[in-house]
Amino acid sequence: MMDEEKLTFEQAMEQLEEIVEKLEEGDVPLEKAITYFQEGMNISKLCHDKLQKVEKQMTEILQEDGELRPFEIEEEQE
Repeated sequence: MMDEEKLTFEQAMEQLEEIVEKLEEGDVPLEKAITYFQEGMNISKLCHDKLQKVEKQMTEILQEDGELRPFEIEEEQE
């Protein structure tokens, strides 16, 4: 497995999918299944953290004057 800090979100999701496939096969020894499960939980947390970071970045937008302001979607008035 790659260094988790250097994984992209997409790479982490691929690894998570591989772990899920192995666990769904059902022929994994219990000890190995526990190891896969723990790895999966770590990767899941990594994905969650990456998504939260991106979400935070997307909620703020850099204005022309260099000031960060909350990103707001303006709805059309009818």
